[in-house]
Amino acid sequence: FCECVAGRGMARDFDRKVAEIQIRIAVLNRYTALGIPLTEAVGQVRLGMGEVR
Repeated sequence: FCECVAGRGMARDFDRKVAEIQIRIAVLNRYTALGIPLTEAVGQVRLGMGEVR
């Protein structure tokens, strides 16, 4: 885990604290996005009365 997410040291200025939290959220969202598999349809799907999509 990188230092920016692990929570080592926090800025003293409020605006810098806000920026640090936004960076942490962006990093965690990226890790989450990397962990979500992409699903692709393979082949044909028949719906109802033999309709092919």
